[in-house]
Amino acid sequence: MILDVNATRMELMRLKKRLTIARRGHKLLKDKRDELLRRFFALIERAKGLRSQVEEELRRAMTGFVIARALMDEQTTATALALPKVTGEVRTATRQVMNLKVPSLEVTLEGNALAYGLATTPPELDLAVEGFRRVLPRLLDLAELENSIEMLAREIQLTRQRVNALEYILIPNLEETIRYIGLKLGERERGTLTRLMKVKEMLEAQRE
Repeated sequence: MILDVNATRMELMRLKKRLTIARRGHKLLKDKRDELLRRFFALIERAKGLRSQVEEELRRAMTGFVIARALMDEQTTATALALPKVTGEVRTATRQVMNLKVPSLEVTLEGNALAYGLATTPPELDLAVEGFRRVLPRLLDLAELENSIEMLAREIQLTRQRVNALEYILIPNLEETIRYIGLKLGERERGTLTRLMKVKEMLEAQRE
């Protein structure tokens, strides 16, 4: 589509500069998109491995808890798990991925998860409680990874839209408009040259 501009040499120069900038921006955005995609797929691979590990640890801990719950009466279970024996603190920060600030989470756990009376509880409960304690930091790591993946996916989509807008709309429109102005200026120059030649012929005829 030809842009609505005046067909002048000044406008032609301006559009050529704009086209150069658009092509350079298009290349930079394509490079950015490719790098985002590379990091995106690398994070997905990490998240898949970590999710499998976390799910397996949660399965083992939950299985142990179900077995312990079957071996214990309700009152003993409630007494053993009545008070929190472990305190935790989650610190949040951000890290830079390309031009994105993605979340970074770090957990600190303090205390003894097995502070209840071990004589009145089965070992399956101990394994379950320790399993839940161990898996918590990896759960936060997984949450951090998956949040980063979502942010990268949004940025990739936005970058792809910008690349497509430059590649299929702006750059073709600029090229078409530059060709149009070039043709118009060429027609004007030929018309001016024709008029000058006619004037010259008339002057020569008058002299003769």
